Amino acid sequence: MPKLIINLAGTGMVPGKADNPALPITPGEIADDCARCCALGVSLLHLHARDEQGQPTWKPDVYHDIVRRVRERCPDAVICVSTSGRTFKEFAERAAVLDLDGDAKPDMGSLTLGSLNFPNQASVNEPAMIRALAQRMRERGIVPELEIFDFGMLDYAHYLIERDILRPPYYFNLLLGSLGTLAATPFNLASLTRALPASHVGKTTWAGAGIGRFQFLVNSLAITMGGHVRVGLEDNLFMDTDKQRLASNPALVERLVRLAKAAEREIATPAEARAMIGLPG
Repeated sequence: MPKLIINLAGTGMVPGKADNPALPITPGEIADDCARCCALGVSLLHLHARDEQGQPTWKPDVYHDIVRRVRERCPDAVICVSTSGRTFKEFAERAAVLDLDGDAKPDMGSLTLGSLNFPNQASVNEPAMIRALAQRMRERGIVPELEIFDFGMLDYAHYLIERDILRPPYYFNLLLGSLGTLAATPFNLASLTRALPASHVGKTTWAGAGIGRFQFLVNSLAITMGGHVRVGLEDNLFMDTDKQRLASNPALVERLVRLAKAAEREIATPAEARAMIGLPG
């Protein structure tokens, strides 16, 4: 099997310190947490920004501070920034982070390929918005981190590939288990992976992510299937399905590293992850 790429989604847009004190929110906390997790084996960092009140923000100056601090601590890691439509609706807001330059320029940017309902709100991603974000990423030399919550989103990926709106390399996050989207079952994960673009279409890499109590289940399936993983407090705040033991990002990563070793899969370094995804060195 290929070496395992561990993608850390450490903060997100929804949880706060009241939900889990280990959640990193300030630029300094995010950089410290990323450094600890990279030392354990994380090679890809999925970053969200928060303002001084701990609320989600799209402001480029906050992202610049976060990315600069993270790059100082994790100079080789792959940096992915969020263009989420969960809170911010305007293209100018969602795309602003893609214009960061120099040491703050991201390697990747998240791109959700459809609208969906979360338990308490919707994430709206109109076709025109998806195409516009994909175009801006291409112009900036940023690889989309393609987020798939349902079969229709993967069908739409094929539609965009056929029309040359999406170009290789393709990195897919397959996110299962959120209420209102695809259930976290082995059948659904296997069905998604079988429907990914064929190798002749372009280089394709995929990672499995489970939401909430399904995180470890989907991560475990992905590891044994030869895929990669997304893990972190953005998706899951607990170590157990009964929600009795609060998690931390390093603890979640350490557990996956132990599982990968038991499955005889080595952990990819940042340089190896770049080569596997198809990113510049």
